[in-house]
Amino acid sequence: MIAAELREKTVAELQQELKELLREQFNLRMQKGSGQVIKPHLFQRARRAIARINTIIQEKDTDVKARTAEKGEK
Repeated sequence: MIAAELREKTVAELQQELKELLREQFNLRMQKGSGQVIKPHLFQRARRAIARINTIIQEKDTDVKARTAEKGEK
């Protein structure tokens, strides 16, 4: 998923997407551990998507805190 699309989502939607990706990553690890044939590039794709979502959630939290601080100063 493209970062611009993720930035349009709410924090709750991002957390749901993150939960799904973490479950997918877990399933990939279980498949690897049981010896099933998997595609190694899926590990990297899942890991990067998780990092991307975490970054956007952090950006949104920081933005909300900055706006709150600005209102407090005025």
